Amino acid sequence: METLEITTPNNMTNQKIKLIDGCFTASEAADIIHAVLDVKINFHKLQRLSRTEGNVEDSCQYDNGRIDELIAEQIRSKELLKTARLDGKKLRMTSTILIEVDE
Repeated sequence: METLEITTPNNMTNQKIKLIDGCFTASEAADIIHAVLDVKINFHKLQRLSRTEGNVEDSCQYDNGRIDELIAEQIRSKELLKTARLDGKKLRMTSTILIEVDE
């Protein structure tokens, strides 16, 4: 995994992490994609839960927009990966996380 650090004027660093870069079978790609999406979905669910934990006055209304988006992408990716698997195709995937210091 490649990491690049860029120093800003106030000595804080921006970071670029090459998370995924390669050619994968459909099964390998499915494992990676589903693991990443599951982590993100669970992150948002935990954030939602932590906002109201112990607050009996909370109306328990949430914006589930991001969770719904991620679940929809998970469904779409399953279809793509199923087709690739049936056709015996390999998949090229890349993913980079860019972390920038917000001034």
